[in-house]
Amino acid sequence: MPNLTFYISAPMPSEAALALLSADCMQLCTGVLAAQQQNVHVIYVAARPGHGLPIHVEVQYRLEPFRTPEVLQRFMQKLQASIVQHTASPARIRCFGYGAGQIHALH
Repeated sequence: MPNLTFYISAPMPSEAALALLSADCMQLCTGVLAAQQQNVHVIYVAARPGHGLPIHVEVQYRLEPFRTPEVLQRFMQKLQASIVQHTASPARIRCFGYGAGQIHALH
């Protein structure tokens, strides 16, 4: 963890734009959230438009004492800026923290 899942109902951005956004996500997760690079996952899912913003991002992360509300707020602000820069669309961003006892994982 962290895992970032982007649900995109607008036309999917170009491969180049997604590569730049992915690089920014890696930098934000390792820099702001202090995650290990091998634990960061970024995925893009094409979604059918319904209602709301064209991009919805769910961020799942492991709860740590240093990941305070202020750190998460800074992370979301920087993530939003990157999303707008690389897709020209704002996003709805939601972060979900999980304690170590609630995470069961393979790989």
